[in-house]
Amino acid sequence: MPSSTLVLVHGALNDHTVWTPLVPDLERHGWRVLAVDLPAHDGAGTPLASVEAMADWLLATLDERNVDRVALAGHSMGSLVCLEAAARAPQRVSHLALLGSTFPMKVSGALLKTALEDEPAAIDMVARWSHAPGPAGTEHPAVPASRTLMQAIAARCPRHLLHTDLAACKAYANGTAAAAQVRCPVLLLAGAHDAMTPPSCGELPAALPTARHVTVDAGHQMMAEQPRAVLDTLAAFLAAG
Repeated sequence: MPSSTLVLVHGALNDHTVWTPLVPDLERHGWRVLAVDLPAHDGAGTPLASVEAMADWLLATLDERNVDRVALAGHSMGSLVCLEAAARAPQRVSHLALLGSTFPMKVSGALLKTALEDEPAAIDMVARWSHAPGPAGTEHPAVPASRTLMQAIAARCPRHLLHTDLAACKAYANGTAAAAQVRCPVLLLAGAHDAMTPPSCGELPAALPTARHVTVDAGHQMMAEQPRAVLDTLAAFLAAG
């Protein structure tokens, strides 16, 4: 049975609950699961404006909890945080799973502007773009829950948290250099219909040449759309050593 702690890191304007469908089964696989809330996403603390600052916060949080060696899994913005943390402390990381990830993580100027000037409209845009189309081009059934979660986080957090998160993703420039510092097995888990971080884009596949690549039939919010496929892939990766 695994002896390490598995740390799960959410994406922009999300919180630890995006991992809820996976946690019980991951624990049954023998992992001690720690799904964190990045600063301000739980309504407490000050938002961090860079991926590097979030990675430092994550490592400091592990220190505070006396957690030494960990497996890291991050979704979207959280994947960049995990990548940077694994580069800063490679000796501490046994596995690195990057879900819905790409580098550079491009964010359109129109979305950034909307997030700053009309956060509810930006939340609606992200909720729709984060899911695969529903039947016959309809809205995916998971969109309302995604929208509600982001609205709730925005209501309890400082103004413009979505903009802060998206700007941090766009500004992160250390992905390729960070990848070169990673010393553990890596999983790149993509959604086949991901419009936010398309699986065919970015520099990570070349920067992580030994990574395992898996694609599931989902959009960006794969944990909501295909929890069983994501769980099975993640569990198999973690069990592989």
